[in-house]
Amino acid sequence: MSEQTEPLVITSFEGPIAHVRLNRPDKLNSVTLELLSDLTASAESIRRNRDVRVVILQGAGPSFCAGLDFATVGKDKKGVLTTFLKAPWRRTNGFQQPLWAWRELPVPVIAVTRGHVLGAGIQLALAADFRFTTPDCRWSVLEAKWGLVPDMSGTVPLVELLGADVAKRLVMTGEMITGEKAAEIGLATGVADDPMVPALELAEAVIARSPDSVAASKKLLNEIRLGGLGAAFRRERLYQLRMFRSPNTAKARKAGMTGGEPEFGPRTFG
Repeated sequence: MSEQTEPLVITSFEGPIAHVRLNRPDKLNSVTLELLSDLTASAESIRRNRDVRVVILQGAGPSFCAGLDFATVGKDKKGVLTTFLKAPWRRTNGFQQPLWAWRELPVPVIAVTRGHVLGAGIQLALAADFRFTTPDCRWSVLEAKWGLVPDMSGTVPLVELLGADVAKRLVMTGEMITGEKAAEIGLATGVADDPMVPALELAEAVIARSPDSVAASKKLLNEIRLGGLGAAFRRERLYQLRMFRSPNTAKARKAGMTGGEPEFGPRTFG
């Protein structure tokens, strides 16, 4: 067990925005088994809160996340084995689900990165829908350094975002790139000296739209990437039918016709 008395993941709510912060700044927010458990709990608390419209995910201190804390995790071999073994009722194991949970949330997740985005950290950032970074932030699929492959769900968004050759180069070499380069190749959404500024701008743009159409759009686009054409078109029809029935859709339509500002209710989708 960690001797840290504060939560390893701090979740707070500011109006419709959920702020999630990894809280091991003295260890560059490196990941432990306990922190993984707290990430899952944080995502679940946000899922249950239908008033949340967007999530901003970041790390406390100067670093987003410097990867797995091998020194700490390596002391708990039984815990590692238990976490690695796939639960029979899930398609993910205990290393994958705490990161994939952010992908599955029915609200957009925006990662704000500084300092380090390494190994488990880059996979967590990839689980977000958007990533804003500082120019000098250091990004790497660092598993290659240890003779490993990325195995915390990050390979799925990695191949969605990048060309096959670029993705393979990052995974095979563990090459360190800057935040500026990450944005250039499409790994990061944008780059800024203060990445919280574009993150909040995007959050406000999302909040201005129906929470149901935003949730349905996220789910629709994520599932289309993983399925065939027939399944994609069925999902389009199904989710659009859900939007026709949503009270927030009626509010958006009325505001669009009158030029007013819609006052949306809680999310009903997802």
